[in-house]
Amino acid sequence: NDFDTYLASDWTITNVGTTPSQALTAGDGGLLLLTEAATDDSSTFMQLKVASFLPAAGKKMFFKIRCQLSDATQSDMIFGLCGTDTSPLDDTDGIFFQKDDGDTHLDVYVKKDSTTGQNVALDIAEVTTAMTSYGFYFDGSDTVAFFINDVLIKKLDASAAYLPDANLAVLFGVQNGEAVAKTLTVDYIFAAKER
Repeated sequence: NDFDTYLASDWTITNVGTTPSQALTAGDGGLLLLTEAATDDSSTFMQLKVASFLPAAGKKMFFKIRCQLSDATQSDMIFGLCGTDTSPLDDTDGIFFQKDDGDTHLDVYVKKDSTTGQNVALDIAEVTTAMTSYGFYFDGSDTVAFFINDVLIKKLDASAAYLPDANLAVLFGVQNGEAVAKTLTVDYIFAAKER
């Protein structure tokens, strides 16, 4: 989705706070702007309504997003392929990137469940306020490789113990870490899997 157009009805949108908004904004190639209210923990999480990506042995899978966070420290951010969930910062299934409030550390997950099936690498990179691309590639076997601006940053074990076994949906979102409005600008989002 290059966000030349935007149809809210394609997404399950979970808003917290007064008047968070999602709207197209001017920019080369199409941009979607998520804007939070000026209250702590105001948030917007957007997930495609249909979970249509099931990681599977023998099937390669790829995800990529290019986006820009207005505040690299006082905000939470998540994006990737996740199980259907209206509380995505606590999602139990998926392959995704996450940044927590109060730091600029980017974490990555391959998550079949929250206990024995979770493989996580913390602080693989520092998030900035620049427009940045983030991507991952599942090799169809036992490894997920994570990229930032097309540079390999980390590989995680994605063998059967960790590979999600539920249908996943495209997800992205942002949450304020203080009573100041934050934004997430999304240039594009892409996901594909071998048939």
